[in-house]
Amino acid sequence: MTQFITDNFLLETKSAERLYFEYAETMPIIDYHCHLSSLEVATNRQFDNITQIWLGGDHYKWRAMRAAGIHEKFITGDAPDREKFNAWADVVPQTIRSPLFHWTMLELNRPFGINDRFLNPGTADSIWSICNEILMNPLFHARGIMEQMRVKLVCTTDDPVDDLKFHRQIADENQTGTFSVKVIPAFRPDKVLPWACTAPEGIVSWKAYIEKLGIAANAEINSFAALRAALLSRHDYFHQNGCRISDHGFGLFQWTEKGSDTEKEAIFARILNDQTISPEDALILSSSLLTDIAVANAEKNWTMQLHIGALRNNSTRIFNTLGPDAGCDSIIDGPFAVPLSRFLDRLDREEKLPKTIVYNLNPDSNYMLAALIANFNDGSYPGKMQYGSGWWFLDQKNGMEDQINTLSNTGLLGRFVGMLTDSRSFLSYTRHEYFRRILCNMLGNDMEKGLIPNDFDWIGKMVQDISYNNAKEYFGFELN
Repeated sequence: MTQFITDNFLLETKSAERLYFEYAETMPIIDYHCHLSSLEVATNRQFDNITQIWLGGDHYKWRAMRAAGIHEKFITGDAPDREKFNAWADVVPQTIRSPLFHWTMLELNRPFGINDRFLNPGTADSIWSICNEILMNPLFHARGIMEQMRVKLVCTTDDPVDDLKFHRQIADENQTGTFSVKVIPAFRPDKVLPWACTAPEGIVSWKAYIEKLGIAANAEINSFAALRAALLSRHDYFHQNGCRISDHGFGLFQWTEKGSDTEKEAIFARILNDQTISPEDALILSSSLLTDIAVANAEKNWTMQLHIGALRNNSTRIFNTLGPDAGCDSIIDGPFAVPLSRFLDRLDREEKLPKTIVYNLNPDSNYMLAALIANFNDGSYPGKMQYGSGWWFLDQKNGMEDQINTLSNTGLLGRFVGMLTDSRSFLSYTRHEYFRRILCNMLGNDMEKGLIPNDFDWIGKMVQDISYNNAKEYFGFELN
């Protein structure tokens, strides 16, 4: 076949090629939001075969396989790894015009060097053999792949109850020089928010989680004040272990200033007595906890990430079998501009608004969100309020172009902190390459159309900043 991932993949003009090859291609990677396992990094996991590293936790691929009529046995079930790989090979030809097709080809190209064939039933044997042989090389264990891809730092996603022991191990190895990539935790306290307590079965699971939080914080959580103190204690613990980012997931963003301390304690007492609470009461407690974390972020110079717009666990059948993050999430619709504005404004009025990145999953929210957050830049830090990169269903070519255009039209593209993988796979770093090619193509096309200056020093420096430099400075990461 004709080589598909050519040097000029996605680069439509000579200017785009020059921007990519001279300015973007060799820039290091800061992956400031991902779902990698710190255990797998700490132990330098060796993957026995391509299925384990490629399909083991990738719910993007799982969705496509279900859509193609593949039985769950060959997706998340107990079928042998080779049979799962064959099933994916059957599906890949059907992914034309899906980002999965581009990602599959990019991931075979780097790091495996396969760009002379497409994955399909006819090539499955050869690709399986080539990839598996390469994965036996220590340079292609977890750490080796990260270093080959010029990764400088990743931020994992971690629950407040996590002990972070693997992060400490990796940090020690960073100090001794035995491993070059920094792996920093991010504080993800979604489970602390008592939304589950609107149903009897939810109270049981939430109280069990709060008991774990109390153990981690060495505290008895017998009041709402005690819960707040325990959560902030864990925030301190994460800070001591290198964390500089909190991360929060929402359907529609909700927030309220309602509820006195007395009312909050009364609501919490009902939960302790196994009584369900109303959604309004859950909102009061959740808003209070979210505000506490935001204030703590500002005081410690952390960045707050808000991911807005996911409608999760739509299939009860699959959730009951596999749990969350199994490929049955989608996009929620509905308004959230007013509560988000009031939340940010409350923090801004009190000079407690941290650096903030906000992502939307519903493309209908692009301009609303980008315009809204820009109201709260205060001159304290360049690009303080960030309109985040295309996320999840939007981290594909059209979604990235729309995000770049929206940010360009409502804010400062030159201050953008760039791309992330949001992935559980060590092969997903090619998403940074994908993004950089798209960015260079857009800017290169604009140069050739006379829409922006034909100045490569100027525009090339902007490309390098978006690819790496801005993130390094924005988060305050200490990197060589």
